[in-house]
Amino acid sequence: MKFFAWMGAIIAIVVIALYITAFTPLGNTLVKPIVEAKIQEATQTQSKLETFLLTMSDFEVVLALSDENRIALKGAYSLFSRSFDAEYVLDLKNLQALESFAGQPLRGALFSDGKAKGDMALMSIDGKSTIAQSETSYSVTLADLNPTSIIATVKGAKLASLLQMTAKNPYASADVDMDINFKSIKTGVLDGTVVLKTKEGRLDQKYMLSDFNVTIPNTSFSMNLDAMLQGSDISFKGELLSNLFKITSAGSVTPETLKTDVTYALSVQDLEVLKPLTGADIRGAINLKGSIKGDKERLVVQGVSDLASSDSVFEATLKELQLSTLRAKVANLDVAKLLYMLKQPHYTDGLFSMEADIKDMNPKNLSGQVVTLLTKGVLDTAYLTKAYALAAPMPKTTFDAATTTLLRGSVADTKIDLNSNLANLDVKSAKYNLEDKTLKSDYKLFVSNLEALVFATKERLRGELSANGTVEKGKDLDVTMSAALAGGKMEAKLHNDDLRANMSALKTTKLLYMLYRPEIFDASLGAKLDYNLAQSMGRFDGQISNGVFAKNQTFDLIKQFTKVDMYRENFNGDVGVKMDKENMVVSLDLHSKEAAIKTTDTKLNTKTNQLDADVKIVSKNDSIDAKLSGDIDAPKVSVDLEKFLKSETGKRAVEKLFQKLLK
Repeated sequence: MKFFAWMGAIIAIVVIALYITAFTPLGNTLVKPIVEAKIQEATQTQSKLETFLLTMSDFEVVLALSDENRIALKGAYSLFSRSFDAEYVLDLKNLQALESFAGQPLRGALFSDGKAKGDMALMSIDGKSTIAQSETSYSVTLADLNPTSIIATVKGAKLASLLQMTAKNPYASADVDMDINFKSIKTGVLDGTVVLKTKEGRLDQKYMLSDFNVTIPNTSFSMNLDAMLQGSDISFKGELLSNLFKITSAGSVTPETLKTDVTYALSVQDLEVLKPLTGADIRGAINLKGSIKGDKERLVVQGVSDLASSDSVFEATLKELQLSTLRAKVANLDVAKLLYMLKQPHYTDGLFSMEADIKDMNPKNLSGQVVTLLTKGVLDTAYLTKAYALAAPMPKTTFDAATTTLLRGSVADTKIDLNSNLANLDVKSAKYNLEDKTLKSDYKLFVSNLEALVFATKERLRGELSANGTVEKGKDLDVTMSAALAGGKMEAKLHNDDLRANMSALKTTKLLYMLYRPEIFDASLGAKLDYNLAQSMGRFDGQISNGVFAKNQTFDLIKQFTKVDMYRENFNGDVGVKMDKENMVVSLDLHSKEAAIKTTDTKLNTKTNQLDADVKIVSKNDSIDAKLSGDIDAPKVSVDLEKFLKSETGKRAVEKLFQKLLK
């Protein structure tokens, strides 16, 4: 009996201690710091319990989250049935102070009050709020703390206030009304409706410019949405109307399986106003309509558009929300309008058409074909000349192009046929690997008039050029070229910026003609070129054979006094050129049976067309030293007369001159 007496005494003491600790002012004072610390830890704020009263049947709590934000709870509860009936007030005058707790930027204020009653198994909350300057009432039922039904009415909510509340600039304003009536929001047994309406909507030009760099005219809008939730399905009809755009959509969606049967239509006068929604920096008008049907396993998106004044249709298939197949046809797309929409310069005019049939869109297992055609192409040569600071005005350029691309695995293999009044380019196979970003291609190039390319070559050239070769681009750029040039052949290789070329059997007269130089020398030329494109520096070394000069005053003088006919001499020798941008240093060493011509350190500027050369001409045992200067096409020639008169040829020339004077 003593044992039971002692046990009873201990239990009584514990119960009394618990009662004192939990339900008396003294106990509240002891518990309050503990509860306050837990709240601070959970909210990440310096919260304070201004009021904490707890009795066996009543409670009252006032929590100051910060100086201007308070939450108050007051009501009755049953400890044994775990039920309660309480009133609450959320008076948050400074949401910014709660950013650390909310985990996102906040601004403005929020007020709500109401009643909550029930227990943990079934609870109901009825309240009112002035969120976003609205008149809002709501009723929520929770089972096991999970919402099961929601009824809410929002009248006159200010869109600008909602944006400011989430720390965003008010780039749009509108009055928002919304009615929500969810009798059940349990997955699979949905039952309810949503009606959303906005009126007097207007985009703010100032914030659209500052936030999105978009300049728009006065823009008003309204929006309507009616949605019905039944079982697992959502049926809806919505529209967004404006003086600049119209977006409509209707149909049904099953969220769980993504079963979809939806039609849509988009009509926009200026796509730029949708940048805040799409993130795309584009402009211009577009009309698009189509349908979306299927489910998560297979979703088919169809559309018809007038993109850039084209007639365009497409059908895309998605499997598990990944793009699987694509069929598209574009007819007569205006290239200039497309460039305008993409905010690109007006590079060209033209009409673009395309047919694409891609049976597998997996980047590692592509399969399909894309055929494109560009007609009536006209480059904006005035813009290109100015934008790229071309060496000369680009002539009027018209072109058309056709491509056929076969997609196999990760490789796109393209055939190209480009024809223009400047050049024709044919590519049988340009293979681009989408995985390692490498390109391997052949090419065949024909230029009928090199003079038209002076804007690119920076040198006046004439004649035609036919070349073919290969292009490889990966980590490095490698280009090969075989060309018929000046009656001979040229084999060239480009590795990044380093160009090496071997030339054989070039006819110097044809080469001089091509370079717009006087055709004073007819010979066969073989040469090697090493040149760095980035530095515009290099060296040219050539060998001349069977060279014959054209008529000139110097050789006429030599023939008159030495009886040596330089025109009948066949010259052989070497030519070397050091190139540093437009500056060249030339050396020439030619010789025949009875003559020789030599010059070293001849300076030639291809930009100014100026020449500075010291030339030594040897005829049998006589020599003439001459200096050539000025314009390369008509240089000034001066002869070292003193040295000439001391030679046998000079003496004979003086004798002949005196004999003529004495007659």
